[in-house]
Order: sequence, then structure tokens, then C-alpha cells
Amino acid sequence: DFCSKWPEERRVRANDREYNEKFQYASNCIMTSKYNIITFLPVNLFEQFQEVANTYFLFLLILQLIPQISSLSWFTTIVPLALVLSITAVKDATDDYFRHKSDNQVNNRQSQVLIRGSLQNEKWMNVRVGDIIKLENKQFVAADLLLLSSTEPHGLCYIETAELDGETNMKVRQSVSVTSELGDPNNLASFDGEVVCEPPNNKLDRFCGTLYWRDKKYPLTNQNMLLRGCVLRNTEACYGLVIFAGPDTKLMQNSGRTKFKRTSIDRLMNTLVLWIFGFLVCMGVILAVGNAVWEREVGSRFQSYLPWDPPVDNFLFSAFLSFWSYVIILNTVVPISLYVSVEVIRLGHSYFINWDQKMFCSQCNTAAEARTTTLNEELGQVEYIFSDKTGTLTQNIMSFNKCSINGQPYDNGSTGKSAKGERIDFSPFNPLADPDFCFYDDKLLESVKVGDAHSQEFFRLLSLCHTVMSEEKSEGELVYKAQSPDEGALVTAARNFGFVFRSRTPGTITTTEMGRTVTYSLLAILDFNNIRKRMSVIVRSPEGRIRLYCKGADTVLLERLHHCNQELTAVTSDHLNEYAADGLRTLALAYRDLSEDEWESWSESHSVADKATDCREDRLAAVYEQIEQDMMLLGATAIEDKLQEGVPETIAVLSLANIKIWVLTGDKQETAVNIGYSCKMLTDDMTEVFIIGGHTVQSVRQELRSACSSSYPQVSTKMMQQEWKKGSREAEGKQEGKFALVINGHSLAHALEADMESEFVSTACACKAVICCRVTPLQKAQVVELIKKHKKAVTLAIGDGANDISMIKSAHIGVGISGQEGIQAVLASDYSFSQFRFLQRLLLVHGRWSYLRMCRFLCYFFYKNFAFTMVHFWFGFFCGFSAQTVYDQYFITLYNIVYTSLPVLAMGIFDQDVPDQRSLEYPKLYEPGQLNLLFNKREFFICIAQGIYSSVVLFFVPYAILSDATQSTGVPLADYQTFAVTTATALVIVVSVQIALDTGFWTVFNHVFVWGSLASYFTIMFALNSQILFRIFPNQFHFVGSAQSTLLQPVVWLTIALATAICIVPVLAFRFLKLDLKPQLSDTVRYTQLVRQKRRNVSEGRLGARGGSRRSGYAFAHQEGFGELITSGKNMRLSSLALATFASRHSSSWIDTLRRKKATLTNTPPSTSGECSPAPSCLSGSVPPLSNSSSVLGVSQDTPIEEETIAAPAPNTQPLRVSFTQSPPSAAGAPEAAEPQGSAQAAAAAAALTPAAARPHGEDSPGGWTLSLGTVQVSGVKTLLMMTMQSGFTFCRTFHH
Repeated sequence: DFCSKWPEERRVRANDREYNEKFQYASNCIMTSKYNIITFLPVNLFEQFQEVANTYFLFLLILQLIPQISSLSWFTTIVPLALVLSITAVKDATDDYFRHKSDNQVNNRQSQVLIRGSLQNEKWMNVRVGDIIKLENKQFVAADLLLLSSTEPHGLCYIETAELDGETNMKVRQSVSVTSELGDPNNLASFDGEVVCEPPNNKLDRFCGTLYWRDKKYPLTNQNMLLRGCVLRNTEACYGLVIFAGPDTKLMQNSGRTKFKRTSIDRLMNTLVLWIFGFLVCMGVILAVGNAVWEREVGSRFQSYLPWDPPVDNFLFSAFLSFWSYVIILNTVVPISLYVSVEVIRLGHSYFINWDQKMFCSQCNTAAEARTTTLNEELGQVEYIFSDKTGTLTQNIMSFNKCSINGQPYDNGSTGKSAKGERIDFSPFNPLADPDFCFYDDKLLESVKVGDAHSQEFFRLLSLCHTVMSEEKSEGELVYKAQSPDEGALVTAARNFGFVFRSRTPGTITTTEMGRTVTYSLLAILDFNNIRKRMSVIVRSPEGRIRLYCKGADTVLLERLHHCNQELTAVTSDHLNEYAADGLRTLALAYRDLSEDEWESWSESHSVADKATDCREDRLAAVYEQIEQDMMLLGATAIEDKLQEGVPETIAVLSLANIKIWVLTGDKQETAVNIGYSCKMLTDDMTEVFIIGGHTVQSVRQELRSACSSSYPQVSTKMMQQEWKKGSREAEGKQEGKFALVINGHSLAHALEADMESEFVSTACACKAVICCRVTPLQKAQVVELIKKHKKAVTLAIGDGANDISMIKSAHIGVGISGQEGIQAVLASDYSFSQFRFLQRLLLVHGRWSYLRMCRFLCYFFYKNFAFTMVHFWFGFFCGFSAQTVYDQYFITLYNIVYTSLPVLAMGIFDQDVPDQRSLEYPKLYEPGQLNLLFNKREFFICIAQGIYSSVVLFFVPYAILSDATQSTGVPLADYQTFAVTTATALVIVVSVQIALDTGFWTVFNHVFVWGSLASYFTIMFALNSQILFRIFPNQFHFVGSAQSTLLQPVVWLTIALATAICIVPVLAFRFLKLDLKPQLSDTVRYTQLVRQKRRNVSEGRLGARGGSRRSGYAFAHQEGFGELITSGKNMRLSSLALATFASRHSSSWIDTLRRKKATLTNTPPSTSGECSPAPSCLSGSVPPLSNSSSVLGVSQDTPIEEETIAAPAPNTQPLRVSFTQSPPSAAGAPEAAEPQGSAQAAAAAAALTPAAARPHGEDSPGGWTLSLGTVQVSGVKTLLMMTMQSGFTFCRTFHH
């Protein structure tokens, strides 16, 4: 059925290149780069001129080359345009160079190819479809191969598929039986079989084909294939036939294309440039019409002595040329220097990321790296994070952490040796112990030593019930080859506690028990699968006793126990619940003694089921179920799948910042869910965790609708879909409770179909956490694209393996973890570092700062250029619309390059509103970027309105004053040069004062650039107006002596001062009122910081407690089929490769408090004091923790919050009383009733920010200070409040009560 789905087919004949070349199959050379030497220039220029601004400036350059309409020199445009194009081209070329370098590294790897009967070394790029290649242990698979034979028995080989699906546990592949004996190159050279199979596709778990050889045909499945990207493990060598090569391999089919990424600000700027160009055309039309009217009514009178310049012969043609002249003059509303400055600022932000010592991993000696410079500000706008699991959230290292034996718990200690004493040294007790095994609870070892029957039987089970293979390199040096890291950890634990698994045959298991060698007869293995969730072995001891040992999920094993285990089951269930609550992976252990008759009877039933030709799996499952009953409970194990350092804290902080985190993993459901609990994405207090596991379209749709209706009981599914399609955020506020969604890969395939994707998005986005299991690399990319399409939100993908590349490329921002799975993800990423925990600093500090700086930069840049350019527009009405410029042409050239460029660059590179520690403490500060509040169309219009207002003042105030002013000698000042110098000087001073107001964080560079630029203006102006330059270039410098004579006049300085005051005072007043009446959250945080400098001792917030609901912690990364493989004896010959043993680490603490979702985009009611808390302290240890009652996070961006609110008495309002009272630690610091006259909101907000456990200095009392607000007037109190403005200035108010 599967094969019938493929309309085409591929034919491959072994050892016949001539035959295979007829089909023109792809070579094994891969290419992820975008350019080559020939295509770079045209393709890159084409991409750059897709930017509207670049096309706009090219058009202006062409206009400036026409002398009849150009008032400015052409070099003023071509030089900066060429500079921008060159900088971008060099950056793109550098990025592509590294892609070429990576491609060459892969393409030039060596592989042994069978050519004309002998093995020859060939580069990977020269391997062709139909070649037979030899792979050796630890080598990467060069192409998609059909396994022909191996050095292991029965054509078996072991592979690791981490680069494909992220799983590091070994998988087994087996060759077709007819080719498994062709192990000799001579035999393989004569092999001429032909494979007919499906065409290239991206399905990693499916392959359908047929091998035709010697007039017979043999079916081929995925179990016969070795895919490119896999690594050969525990196998000396194998041979394979190349079926798919290069871009046709499944790895490359799952790798997305390299996309040109642009930020939302870039896209907005393209739109704004079009609007500005339309505005420019409108101004040009107005002035051209004015020119036509003026030339007809007034200009015609001067034709006798002031004729039109050729080829102008009438007023209409004069107006036409005037239009284009004004387009050139007014083009500085969007100067090319804007784009140069943007690139410089982004480059500076990238270096800050690279230089951040707090994102440097000393263990790996790896620093964070910004691999692109174009996406920095978008790091401050992320709403969705898509994360891989293995290697990204986890280390994929299992450690035996806790256990329960016969109701007695043994705890390895959550804080290491401080909890349980020194680490146990097993070597005196057991010379075969693994030296890397780490355990601290010596009570367990003592229990084994004294001969406790339950403890010894517990570890005997662990040493027998598994599918691990053992290799003894030398006497006592054991190496375990485990199919999953879970089993390796359990068998290693048994080894250290005296029950050492030594070796096995198809019918026996040999162990060393307390120093005594014991060989058990292996009667049967009841294999593991995902439905049974357990595995069992039946063994006969040397004494002849037959016993069944079983381990599996507590949910299935506990219900199969004998009824006499009820009391022990209750105690063990409590322990299992505790282990699951700690995020550990749990298994329950049990046994059953069998009589000889019971064994004989069951063995016959098993033999019949095993030989069945139909429904064999179901028959075997029924037989297994029959014997796995009435078992006796031994205990439970708890294994820690080690998370990377700081993962739970990072996820908690990012959740507080209103960032949704989705885990997309190729791992199985149980494992992924368990990790979800470990890293606190899933919590026991969640209302419901939806499991979507349907195999058909109808079942998946029904499960999604059921989940959606549970999330929104008062809203119909259809209405919800309509709201999500509109991109409404209000939908997030209509859910009742906290939910999570877990969906499997086969269900996701249906959910991603066009007619169901909206239902999937609406259900998933209603959930606090989403986990997608068993997904292919392509499905990861499809999920990212789905959110980009429906939510219009900024997405970030983070992973560490080649299976994450397509997801990383699809997201707006791709982050690569430089981990154990190579550097493929890093090479495809935009940013890289070595630990997941660095993500919070990348987003909440660097991302937020970059967004803030870029927005402030753009607002100021548009303001200063409209203030500069619009003066020409007003001057046009007073110069006969002749396209005469107000300023000297050198001032026009230098204004954006020298006079105003460096101050705004300093602000764009160094500015910050709050320190990095506060950004991490208050993740709510991140929200303005997500909502795009700091630079949008509204903010743009406010900026240009302010610029137009300033231009009106800068033109008309000097015009009105100077028109009637005179020098002290009586000479009038109403001349062109005096007016030009006065207006230009006032303009430079006004924009310099404005940048000083806009700068929130002053550095040495800011001071030097702001005041240095102002000084450079006067220096250059006096130089350009000097006699020296005029004598050298009399035709170029027309303003000789103007600066000196103008600036000596007191009336000119009064004019400049008046214009500056009229421009700046309204802005200053508006900001004072806004800060007083409607402060932003960043203003409030800065204020609280000043208050805390006076009261340092703020008690640490306590960690949230977990719920106590019952949940299974079962997760077992095991595969079906290994039991049958062992009992068949096919894999009994051992190889020499050791598996790494696993070190132990203890669970990290976490903050269990998460911010409630924002109900609506606007009008959010302020949260209560207990609703939200500052984020957990920064993982680097540099950020002091805050009290858990400080509720800035729960308050709207526009809500005023003050720690000590002392308001001046307003009309009809009673003054506030501020008092501090000592409260016991159990009492909540709730605010008293607020004022009846309208200040309830202020009181609630003030109480919200109050630390509930701020101890007095030097006092260790458990009590704390809480702030109470009353209505009794405080007399004789004089309070000075210092509050830092967003502009960087400081003001104070004094209140007398």
C-alpha cells in the first residue's frame, strides 16, 4: 500500500555507473551556499535593490545627474549609496564564504568506494548512485545506503541517528539475508543486484523498495537502510549500496532552504519610505504649482532682464523642472546615511553579544556569537520559542538518582554530598564497580552488605531484566553497550551495588553477585513496546527456581500485582509521586515465582503465538499478559535525565516575559512529557494536559475540537477560529485554567493539513505549553511556518543537531547550541552559544536593549531630518518657488554626515533604560517589544509631527525677528546669508538638545559625540566662511565672512535662544506630565531601584511549592525488538566499542510561579499583589533575588506603580499616609482599603510593588516590613522623591503635608 503511493520509481544497479548515469541522478555533492564567484554580484545587487530605500536612492542619483534640475552635487548620493551596498555585500559574502567552507569540509570527506574490484579512497562529492562503499566504526554515513553486509553476525549493525532525529540511543539495522554473506570485496565486486524503490522524499521512518537479484526479489524496508548523517557505532565495518546521494538524501530533503531574513522594523521602514516618498511628491507638486503661478503672475514681469534659462520657454515647463528640483532638495527626509547608521548600530550590538562574559561557557571554552548582524532588534520581539529537546534542554545523560525498595526510600540527595554525606567509594566493596558512578546514600549500600533480601533481589532484577550487551576488554574492565541510556544507568547501578552483569548468550546470563559468579538460564524475554510499557525476563537460577522479573511503567505494572501488595503499593506509589514531581523518570519493579508446570504450560502457549502467521503481535501480547499477573512488588527506580544547567529557571523567566515555548522533538511521548515536567513547562497544577494521538484525520480533528472546547467552554470552536484568524490577542484571555498540549508526529501530520491547521493553531495557542513528539525535521519547520502564518508573531528556533536545521532556517531567528551533535546547527544559525540558559540573557537583555536602541534611534532620526528638510519647504513660499536652498550646500552635505551622525549613533549603540540585572528581574519589561509599542506607524507620525513643528519654529521665528532687526551700526540683518547662518545654528543646537533629552544612559562616548558635534559645527562653519578658502576657491565658497559677522550680533543669539526654547519647552513639559501621570514600567523600575539603594535588605522570595496530584513519571527510551534479537542469538558477537558511563548531577531548583496570561491588548486591569513576581535570579549569579511579592510584572505598561507613593493633596482628595509595620512571615502584606476619592488604583499599584519581606538593616527577624496606605494625614513630613526620566534627566518634587 505504501509503495503504491509513489507514482515514480528509482532504479539503481550495483557496480554499474554507466547504467545509473542514464537517469541523471544527483551527485553526492551538497551546496548550501547562495552564491558563487559569477553569480554573487548580480544576485546580491538584485537582493539589495529589493529594499525600497536602495531603489529610491538610485532613482535620486539618476535625477542628480541631470544639470537642469539638480541643485546638489551627484556625489552627495552616490558615495553613501555605494558605501551601504558595499558593506552589505561584504557581510553577505562573508556569511556565504563560511557556508562554502562548511560544504567543502563535508564534500571532501574521504570514503572507501569499491571500484573495479578494489577499495579506493574517494571524496564524498565523487560518490555516485550505485556505488558500493565501506564504512568503519564511528564514521558518518556518506549517502543513503542499502545495507548489504557487516562484520557483525547476521548482517547486523548499530547506528546513532542524532543528526536525523536528535536521539542518541543506538538503533539496529540488518541487511537482507541473501546479501549478508557478501562480506568480502571480491564477492561484492561481482554483485549486480538491481534496486527498484520510491523516489527521493523526506520521510525518515519509511522506505519501500525491492531488490532483484538472481531472478528473485526481496522486499526492502527502512530497517535495511543507513541514512546520511547517521554514525556507525559498535560495528567494526559494513558495506552499503548508494541509493540516494547529495540533495536526494533524506537528510538534505529535510533541510530547509537558506532564506533571506529581515526584521519587522526593516519591513516597516520599507512601508514608511514609500509613504515618505508620496509625501515628498505631494510637497513637490505643491511647490511646482506655486512656481507655475508665480512665474505666470510675477516672474513674467522680469523677463526683459531676468529671462528663463534654456530650454525653459514657458511657466509650465518651469514648474515641471521645479518639481524635480524640489524632489532632489527635499530628499533628505530619508537620507542614505540612515541605512549606513542602522548597519553600524547593528554591528555594534553584535559585538556586545560576542563580548558578553556572562554568556561565555568556561567548560566548553565557547563564547556566544552573533553570526548575523541584521536581526538584533528582533531578539527583543520574540513571542514563540521552538526548542529541540535532546542536547538543547537535556544533556541526554542518565543517572541513577533515587529508589524505593520494599517501601524504604533511598535518596541520592538533591544537593549532592551536603545532603547525604560524602560520595560512596565502591572500590573496597566491589572491585568491578564503575568508578564514574556517583551515589551518596550509604544506607543503601549497607542494606546490600548486610544481606537484606529485598535490596539484593532489587539489584538482581536490574542485572537480569534488560537487553544490554557486555564486553570485557580486560579482566574486570567491563563496557556496557546499552540500546538506551536508561538501561545503561540501571545496569550500571546494579553493577556498583554488587550485582554485576558480565556476559550473555542466547540462552544464559552470567552475573557476579556479591563476588560470586552465577549463571542463569534465560528462558524467555517478554519484549518491550510502547503499548505494553514494560519488559520481562524469565530465568532459571542454578538452584532450579524459575522466576519472572518485570520492570515497567507504574501505571501498568501496579495493577498486575498480587492483592497482598496493597500496603506496599500505597507507600511505593507515594514515593513514585514524589519522584515524578521532581521530574525524574520512574520504573516500577516486580517479580513472580513460577512453578515448573506453570512454565511448561505458558511456554507452549508462547511457542504457538510466536509461530503464528497472522496477528502474531497481538497473540504474543495476549500470552505476555497471561504470565505477567499476580506479581510481587519490589520497589521503584528514579533516573534523572540530566537537564542542562538552569533550564527550569530560564523557562520560568521566559514565560514571565509572555514568551510561549514549544518543544519539538523526535523522541517518544513518555520521554518528552517527562522532560516537560522536569523543566517545569508542565506542572501538576495544570487544569489538563491534552494528548493528541489520533491516527486518522477524523480522530485528530475530534481530539483537537474537544481540547479547544475544554480550554474555552464559553466560546464555540468556530468563533475561536475566527478570532485566531484575525490575529486577535483577546482570545488568550477567554480560556479558563492552564492547559498543555502533547501531540505525536503521526497526528501532527494530519493537524498540519490545510483544512485543519487553524483548529490546531487555536487549540495549541490556548495552551501554556506545547510538546510535539516523534516529529521529523520537516515537520518542525512546518510548525514554525504555521505560527508565522497565523499568529504574525516573531519566532525563534533553537537546536543543536542537523535535524534542527530546517526549523532554525524557517524561524525568524535561529539559534544553534554548540553541543555534542556537531556544529551543523551552529553553521545554519543566526546566533550561537553553548547553553540553553544563555537564551534569557540574549533575549531579555541584548534583544530588549537592541530593540529599544533601534526604536529610539529611528524616532530621533526621522525627527531631525524632517526638522532640517521642511525648512526648505517653507522657504519656497518666500523665494518665488525657485528651488533655492536655505542653507549653504556644504551644511546640507555635512548635516547628516558630521553634525548629527555621531550623537545618534552613540545613543543607538550604548543607550539603555534599565540595567541588565533589572531586565532579568522584571521580564515584563520585554512586553513592549512583543507589542511593537516603541516604533510603529503612530510613533512615526508623532516624530514627523514634532519635526514639522520644529521646522516651522526654526524658519518663522528667525524670519520674523531678522526681517526688522539691525546691527548696532544700523545696517539691516535681513539678508540671505545672515538668515541661513542663524537658522542652521538654531537647528544644530535644537537637535543637539533633543538628543540629550532622548539619551537615557550617558557614557563618555555620548558626551564626546554630542558636545563634540556641536563644537565641530562652529569650527567647520568658521573655516568654510574664512577668507583663506574663499581666496583659494572663490567659486565654491559664497558665504565668506557670514558666520563671523552674524554670530557677533546679540539679536541673533536671542533669536536662536528663543527658537530653541519654543522647540524644546513643550517637549520637556509633555515628558514631565507623562512621567508624572502615566509612567511606563521602565520608569517605575528605575524609581524602585533608587528607593532600594536606600533600603538594601530585601528578603529572598520563596520557591513555589508543587502540587501533590498523582502522575506517573514513567519514561523509557527503549525500542521494541531487542528481546527477540537477543534470544535469536543474532547479535551475540561483541564489538570493542565502549559506551560512556554517566556522571550524576542533581536537580536544579526552580521558581514555580508563572505570570498569568494577559487578557487583552489594552485596558488590562492591574494584577493583585500575589499574582506575579519578579523573575528568578539570573543564572550567572550576578543578579540579587527579589521578594516574591513585588508585583511589577502583573501591572499594565501604562499603570503608575510606586514603592512609596506620596501624592500632593489634590482637590477633593485626602493625602496618603505612608507607614511601615512589622508583620509575621505568615501574614500577607495586603494593602489596606484605598482612598475613597479616586486614588484606589494608585494605592493598589503602590502596594503591588512593595517587597513583603524587606527586613530592617542588620536584623535577622523572620518578619518583614510591609507598606500600608491610609487616609490619615502625616504632618511635618518632608519627602524628597528622585525619579529618573526616560530622557535621562532627573527631577525632584518636595511635598509638605
